[in-house]
Amino acid sequence: MNKELSDQVNTIERALGECMIETAALVLRTWLGEIGENNPYEEALASIRTRYNQLFIRWQNVDDPEAEATLDKLTGDMYQLVDAVYADLRLKRGLSPQMHGFNPDSPQSVVNYFQNCIHLKPEDLDWVREVIADEQQASTALLAISSLAQNLRECFSIDAFVTLIEGMNAANEMVADFCTHNVLTLLIHYDVRIDFFPQVQDAFTNAVASMDDMGDRVFEILCTLIAMSRKNWLSDFANGLAAFDWLPESVQKLIKTVGIDGDYKTFSQWVPKEEEEYMEELVKNLPNTWLYEVLVSGAPGRENTLALVGVRSGYRDYMWAHPEIAEQVYRDVLRQGSQQPLDFINYAHCLLLKGDRMMAFENYRQARQLSGSLRAFYDLFRPDRRQLIDHGVPTEFVYLMEDNLVNG
Repeated sequence: MNKELSDQVNTIERALGECMIETAALVLRTWLGEIGENNPYEEALASIRTRYNQLFIRWQNVDDPEAEATLDKLTGDMYQLVDAVYADLRLKRGLSPQMHGFNPDSPQSVVNYFQNCIHLKPEDLDWVREVIADEQQASTALLAISSLAQNLRECFSIDAFVTLIEGMNAANEMVADFCTHNVLTLLIHYDVRIDFFPQVQDAFTNAVASMDDMGDRVFEILCTLIAMSRKNWLSDFANGLAAFDWLPESVQKLIKTVGIDGDYKTFSQWVPKEEEEYMEELVKNLPNTWLYEVLVSGAPGRENTLALVGVRSGYRDYMWAHPEIAEQVYRDVLRQGSQQPLDFINYAHCLLLKGDRMMAFENYRQARQLSGSLRAFYDLFRPDRRQLIDHGVPTEFVYLMEDNLVNG
């Protein structure tokens, strides 16, 4: 996707996340102009804008207890219209191929179709449901799930999303886990819009409620997602799949070699940096999402476990939110002989936040010595000054601490 189109998508996402329908409509108008006259979307856009204006006039004059629900419904309708126009725009620009079917007996055809087709038909998703439910076709199901999830990252589809959610309860444990892993990732990815799609929310909550373990397995997979997010988890998952004897050799080979956008290369070369950055951003955003509210909030045991996994995986946002857990983690890291300056700094931060200034200073001093140069220490310490102040350390004390470290 070129930068201009990417910026326009981001503008729409931000606007609709705040229910600003008219702002999103301005961008949509430019897309419709590019698609051309007599397109099938003009009438739908006019209807949404009319209903939106009627809501605004009514809101100015009377207290309407249904106004918020009506606005959410309008926003959801606008999202779906944007998605439909965006799909056709991609076809017009040649960013997506026009596809009309696939060969279910060809793994390569399955991957190519479900990864790239932006106008999936109901019968296509019915086929996915069939292979997910058939334990004898687990290998084909894994390919379809992975490809469909990649497609959803680019082109949102309620029906496709719900299909993956239903797969969370598949009889085959690996298929169910793979569906769950992809569903969790997509829920975080699309958090801004999930509030406007109750079908997706209901499907997920129902899927979790129907599990005998009250969602414990889903939570475990969420923790795994965090732990593996900096290790290109798809690569690790694929390498693990290849070890299972029940997978046909041809499928093992394809799983190892299929890449993004139809490029066939090893998973280890599959844009690892971009994928790593994508997963890191998702994990950082997790505590602010609907998914976190549903699966973690209000359960202290899960909150602490997730924080522990986050800190151990190197996500410092979790350290600031849970310094008492981070303190235990970094204490263990240092006891195991770490000589990394950042480990000493992180441990010192935790000590300082709980008021142990003397021990904090000693660990900062150790980090200063291990850094090798004053500049290297600055690069590690100074970006955290704002966080320390925001979490209750007096401003003057932060600078006093640094002054003594620099000149001590």
